[in-house]
Parts: sequence; C-alpha cells; structure tokens
Amino acid sequence: MGNTTKALTKGYAIGSAALAAFLLFRAYLDEVEKVTRVPVSVDLTRVPNFIGALLGAMLVFVFSALAIRAVGRAAALVIQEVRRQFSSRPGIMLGTERPDYARCVDIVTRGALKEMVLPGLLAVLMPLAVGVIFKRFSASSGHPGAEAVAAFLMVGTIGGILLATTMNNGGGAWDNAKKYIETGAYGGKGSDAHKAAVTGDTVGDPLKDTAGPSLHVLIKLLSTITLVAAPLFL
Repeated sequence: MGNTTKALTKGYAIGSAALAAFLLFRAYLDEVEKVTRVPVSVDLTRVPNFIGALLGAMLVFVFSALAIRAVGRAAALVIQEVRRQFSSRPGIMLGTERPDYARCVDIVTRGALKEMVLPGLLAVLMPLAVGVIFKRFSASSGHPGAEAVAAFLMVGTIGGILLATTMNNGGGAWDNAKKYIETGAYGGKGSDAHKAAVTGDTVGDPLKDTAGPSLHVLIKLLSTITLVAAPLFL
C-alpha cells in the first residue's frame, strides 16, 4: 500500500515539475524575444536545434545512469563495512554487542554527497555549453545558440517527464512484486520466483527512490539555468 501510494504521489510531483518547466520555458522564450525583438521558434529541422534536442534527451539518461551507479557504489561500501563488523565483532550476531550504525550512516552520507557532484555539474554546465558553443561556432542565421538551448530544454523536459514516470511506477511495481511473492504466491520465499523478484527489487529501488525523483529536480534546474543565462546565448 505504501509503495503504491508513494508511486502515485511521485506522479503528482513530476506533473508539478512539468508544469513549472513549461512556464519557465515560456519565460525563456519571452526573455530571448525581449532582447532580440524577434519571435523565437524551435525548428528541429535546423541542425543546431536538432543536435541540442539530442543532447537534451541524452542528458536525462546519463543523469539517471549516474544516479543509479551512485546507489550501487554506496551499497557496495555498506556491504563491505557490515561484513567487516561481523568478522571483527562476533558479538553482533550473538546479540551481545551493538553494531556501529554511525559508520554505515557516515558512508551513505559521504557517498551521496560525493557521487552527486558529477550529475549536478552536468545539469548546470550542459545547457551553458550548448548555448555558448552554438552561438560561437554555428554558421546558421538568427540566434543559433538561443534556439539550440530552447530545443535542448524542450526535449530534455519531455524525456525527463516520461523517464521519471516510468522509473517511479516501474520501480514500485518491482518492489510490490517481491512483497507479493513473500506472502506465499508463486512459491514464496526461497523459490526461483522470489530470487528473480529480489533481483527486480534491487533494480527497482534505485529507480523509484533515487533516479526518478532526481529527474524532478533536473527538469526544474534546467529551466531555471537557461532562463538566468539566456543573455549569454545571444
């Protein structure tokens, strides 16, 4: 019940992110039009715009992959620490000695902060790089930098909304499948179905709890950055 409710609330969260991104996208186009005094349209048949759109879609998947990899790395470090404590302090398994919980919390906290540096830099630098590079090197007429960033933002937002929705609901479904099998369905715990469901849940948890919610932030961040940096692309 909790996973289902959480998946539904994340649907509302991505909906609010989409609405905010749409409003900020319109504000970006208005800002560009205000400076250039020329109406701006995003024509994907123009090479700079098409490349910008492709980079926007790519960023969503690279960002998600980095977030998922961060979860895997932090989990591996926690497993190593737990095994170390079990081997060095046998009383933990006997219930006579208290584990060092603070050490595991410290590992996870440090890992979360460290591993999100690269995704955060990508989210900030990619739209700036697209706008400045196409402004400087594109031979297209008009304002290729501003238009390429608009295409980048448009397709990145669309891809982020769809991927976040898929991750939120797919991850919750995998988690629920494991819990359902543990009630005794399909052979219950220890069965091949349960082993497969555990594997699915191992993939599903990073999707619904890390990568999916992170895309909400990415969508809003891209819109905000492009709006603030719009004069750099003209």
